[in-house]
Amino acid sequence: MSSMDLEKLKMTGAGRAIAVLTSGGDAQGMNAAVRAVTRMGIYVGAKVYLIYEGYQGLVDGGDNIKLAHWHSVTNIIQQGGTVIGSARCKAFTTREGRLAAAFNLVKKGITNLCVCGGDGSLTGANLFRTEWSSLLEELVQKDTMAKQHNHLNIVGLVGSIDNDFCGTDMTIGADSALHRIMEIIDAIMTTAQSHQRTFVLEVMGRHCGYLALVSALASGADWLFIPEAPPQEGWEDRMCARLEGSRIKGSRLNIIIVAEGAVDIHGKPIPSTYVKDLVVKRLGYDTRVTVLGHVQRGGTPSAFDRILSSKLGVEAVIALMEASPTTPACAIGLSGNHPVRLPLMECVEMVSPLESGGCYNYLSTNNWNIYKLLAIQKPSQSKSNFSLAILNVGAPAAGMNAAARSAVRLALAHGHKVYAVQDGFQGLAKGEVFEMEWHSVAGWTGQGGSLLGTKRTLPNKHMEKIVETIAKFNISALLVIGGFEGYEGVLQLFEARSRYDELCIPMCVIPATISNNVPGTDFSLGADTAVNAAMEGCDKIKQSATGTKRRVFVVETMGGFCGYLATCTGIAVGADAAYIFEDPFNIHDLKTNVDHLTEKMKKDIQRGLVLRNEKCHENYTTDFIHKLYSSEGKGVFDCRVNVLGHLQQGGAPSPFDRNFGTKLGVRAVQWISERLTENFRQGRLTVKTHTCVLGLNRKVIAFSPVTDLKAETDFEHRMPKVQWWFKLRPMLKMLAKYQTSFCEYVPGEIEHVTRRSISIDSGF
Repeated sequence: MSSMDLEKLKMTGAGRAIAVLTSGGDAQGMNAAVRAVTRMGIYVGAKVYLIYEGYQGLVDGGDNIKLAHWHSVTNIIQQGGTVIGSARCKAFTTREGRLAAAFNLVKKGITNLCVCGGDGSLTGANLFRTEWSSLLEELVQKDTMAKQHNHLNIVGLVGSIDNDFCGTDMTIGADSALHRIMEIIDAIMTTAQSHQRTFVLEVMGRHCGYLALVSALASGADWLFIPEAPPQEGWEDRMCARLEGSRIKGSRLNIIIVAEGAVDIHGKPIPSTYVKDLVVKRLGYDTRVTVLGHVQRGGTPSAFDRILSSKLGVEAVIALMEASPTTPACAIGLSGNHPVRLPLMECVEMVSPLESGGCYNYLSTNNWNIYKLLAIQKPSQSKSNFSLAILNVGAPAAGMNAAARSAVRLALAHGHKVYAVQDGFQGLAKGEVFEMEWHSVAGWTGQGGSLLGTKRTLPNKHMEKIVETIAKFNISALLVIGGFEGYEGVLQLFEARSRYDELCIPMCVIPATISNNVPGTDFSLGADTAVNAAMEGCDKIKQSATGTKRRVFVVETMGGFCGYLATCTGIAVGADAAYIFEDPFNIHDLKTNVDHLTEKMKKDIQRGLVLRNEKCHENYTTDFIHKLYSSEGKGVFDCRVNVLGHLQQGGAPSPFDRNFGTKLGVRAVQWISERLTENFRQGRLTVKTHTCVLGLNRKVIAFSPVTDLKAETDFEHRMPKVQWWFKLRPMLKMLAKYQTSFCEYVPGEIEHVTRRSISIDSGF
């Protein structure tokens, strides 16, 4: 789409009407989607209607279909469930019911429908669209108005905590459900540790084991049951042997996770109570069952789900505006962190590649393989000739410990000697190196911060001492888990190779920083946890203003010069503005924002929220913005300041950071082991170029040589020159009702779904 077309887009909504409904099981994030569709629809000039109680409200009509205004969806982004309701509707499964629904839409002049729900809800929407012409033919006989609405455009947003829809990396609600599960697992682990108990946790997933699989990976569970991979004969013996072996080695607890749809190879269900009784009978362990149930659907949505829903909702409106009578119904999905448009029925037809009806996509397969790898591995009996040193560099970031744990265990499984380095490059220079054992990293996955200790020290000032330590301990490879200092430090070590042969070893950087400012990756470990922490802080700040008349909060976030935290938090909390270094602003922009908030306060809205990245501007400091807003808003609103500070670095890692850290730790050791094996000649290493950053680029985990990344790096401001998330800025502004250019918005790509041939090894 050209820039001119995008500029015209705002006017294309004039005279058009959009309706949005939520259907099926509720999922956290649905309200954010409703908000985004409503506000984006109004922004492009269309009328927007909210349909209450799902398809039932569409069939019943009347007050269930209400015209929405900008403020109709104010302050709902942080609420769980769906404020417009969801209901089972048998009537819509009949033609008479769909005829009534069509009549209710035609009465309002609605020819664009956005449905947020699961595959059943979206299948119903597609059938409705397919029948639309014949339904109108019946209506024309009763009402000539129907002639004006001869086609219906449908767009689907997938709301499902099971993440069981093909074509999208994540569905709305799945990440939030994982947050609920991990909160419960963390709580259970403390009591299990105290009493030496075994806990069997049953999580949702009748046909899809995604929640069970990722929570098992993120918690380091001892055993896992999912419907897609029935255990082979004799699993009872193998499971009990594993639990017993764990206790013998000193573990005080065991966690077993069971998806509610788990079956054996004969298709017989495996209930959580059966697993519990088996452990008690065979091992005599104090064992309890916890069925999580609908708590997984509850609570406030995570930052990821709020941002995901906002992105998909905005893209849904653009897709509806562009649709023609020949455009097939589409679903808006996520591909590598970018919204994409997918043929709706192609996706629905792919939902059942397994007899159980589940959707086992590539990401689940990857999770499954890594879980098995870590679950069955043991320290190798045969030792290699290599040793790996692991260190954390930079500020603490959630997920560092998860990466270190999986790296240590896989390296030991490969027979390598593993050293941990205390306090980063400074500790390496001082020789603060100690050997790691298998159980040295037990329980690390859910721990925040850096258990190894971390410093910002760069190696250049201590190069000779670092080389001495590497030689003394005969270190064959370095794994650096850290932020920009980790990347810059490894680059310095690489550039010193011409002077020191000891540095001609494989080196890998796993990016870990809340600032998300390391080149070579879309995400750094810790960034997701930090956005959630900042979001939760802002939610509480907003809540504190409930009984306060007309107040604006100026909230300062961390991030250095990188505006990732401020931008993503701003979208997640529905901020009125987010000031960042990468998006230059001046005093006129600040005055415009004040005027915008002044107009807002004259209506029913009594609070505003403005985020400021800590280094967004040399002169327009947080204190300056606070004083400016206070002065210009005098008599209309008052202003308060909050500096979130280091709470953004603290807390337990989010499910994403635990899972991501575990994967990166595994992949880094696999890569290092391959480099060591292929470059070991005549008793010594001959590595010259293998020094990389391991990152996630779109959907691919890739290794980028640090020398290649050097040209892409702004070293003065410590961040990449080009950052993918900057494309989210127009959405933030549009949903806050600022007049902004559509030229900056990048519309979603059109993709087709292909069936993947997946082989699942069900044996442990």
